[in-house]
Formats: sequence, C-alpha cells, structure tokens
Amino acid sequence: MKKDLTNSLAWGGAIVALAVACSVARNLGYIGQDVTTRIVIVATGLMIVSFGNRIPKRFTPNVGLRKAQRVAAWSMVISGLIYAGVFLFAPLDLALLIGSGAVILGILVTLAYCLSLRNLARPA
Repeated sequence: MKKDLTNSLAWGGAIVALAVACSVARNLGYIGQDVTTRIVIVATGLMIVSFGNRIPKRFTPNVGLRKAQRVAAWSMVISGLIYAGVFLFAPLDLALLIGSGAVILGILVTLAYCLSLRNLARPA
C-alpha cells in the first residue's frame, strides 16, 4: 500500500513539475501554449498507462477478480496510450473528443465486464 501511494505521489509531483517547467518555458518564449498543453496531457495519458500496468501485479486470491483486474489493466493501458497518442498528433479539438472518448470507453468496458462476471456468479 505504501509503495502504491509513493508511486502515485511521484507521478503527481512529476506532472506538476512538468507543468511548471513548461509554463516557465512558455513564458520565456521557448514553446507555445499548444505545446505546453500537449506535453502535460501526454504525461497524464502515460500516467494512466502506468496505473493500468500496475493493476495485474496486485495479488488477488479470487479467480473472477483476477479476470476483472486483467480486463481493467488492458482497458487502462490501451485507453491511456490512445489518449496520449491522440493528444501528441491530432488537433486539440479532435484530440479532446477522441482521447476522452477512449478513456470513457475503457471505463465502460471494465464496468461491463465486471457486471457480466457478477451476473455469471449468480445462481439461475
């Protein structure tokens, strides 16, 4: 638990430091507002990927929960990569729509899978 908290705080601190560094670089005229926004959002997408990558590494004794963990992990990793990739290359308006849609779709896939496991576990 302590390791997870430390890792989460490190990611949060790194993103804040990155945002401050980009803001300073923007104020000095080295990069524009668009680049600043993209860098911070891509870092957020990579954070989603990192969190998704850690999900299946946690021990769970229940087989159904392990299945749900794998689906949640894959959903987060794929949606995080789409989120980061789309904000890296696409126009910001389109990136917002596609990137946010990918993350929402990843959440819905996980939720639907968990609900299907719950329905399978109920006796008929």
